[in-house]
Amino acid sequence: MAVHSTLHTVRERAASLPAIRHWLEARYAREFFAHSALTHNMYRGVFETFAQAQASIAQTRPSGYDNTPSAELYRERTRRVYINDYPAMLWFSKLFEAGCTSVFDLGGHIGIAYYAYQRYVTFPEEIAWRVLDVPAVNVAGAAWASQHDNLGRLTFTAHRDDADGVDIFFAAGSLQYLDYTLADLLGGLQTLPRYLLLNSVPIHPSASYFTVQNMGTACCPYRITSERDFLHGLKALGYVLRDRWENPHRSCVIPFHDDRSLDRYFGFCFERET
Repeated sequence: MAVHSTLHTVRERAASLPAIRHWLEARYAREFFAHSALTHNMYRGVFETFAQAQASIAQTRPSGYDNTPSAELYRERTRRVYINDYPAMLWFSKLFEAGCTSVFDLGGHIGIAYYAYQRYVTFPEEIAWRVLDVPAVNVAGAAWASQHDNLGRLTFTAHRDDADGVDIFFAAGSLQYLDYTLADLLGGLQTLPRYLLLNSVPIHPSASYFTVQNMGTACCPYRITSERDFLHGLKALGYVLRDRWENPHRSCVIPFHDDRSLDRYFGFCFERET
């Protein structure tokens, strides 16, 4: 153990030397942009703005989800749920029982939650579930729905204004890909959603910044928000926190930036006071 600890200390000190760190970062950049496996995500760099993160992406790699390979992801997720889905399903059950019938699913891909949650949650007969996503995903989602949407209650949109006045605004693992904040989106609506149900949100204890994610098919600017900025932005719009949970099964490891890496993500349920 003593030998291992000593070697670890030597490596850390060596990596802190400018010349060695520069070499290590260059080597990691080559590994990062060559990554194409769908088994895990990789992260690189810390940036102040979305534009800076976007500019750091190699031109040889697709950027974002608006491409065929990214639109073809996640079919298996329409048939199963994961441990981090259960808090969201619990709240969907509660809100549907309370009379909610309309859902705006931000970045819901082909309707992953719409299909998967039906196995465990009783949807109201008049459910209206609308997904906002990029054009390639919307096309793929409509094609999938033509064969698999037995309820016939799923639609797709490219307009965030369609969230106006919905009962439940739902976002699961999508807020981090936006070039605007959730508070910015909501602030542009005439009638705010009554409930916000948010899952798999990367929250940092004190800082807001961007990194770049390589998900295998493409690279994306990736927003990480400080707890204060996130909560205060929604409080200013009249939202009250009803529930909060942790997802320790997700992490965001940014090499060379330990203080900006995350060992867990978070979920939230907010209700707007009227």
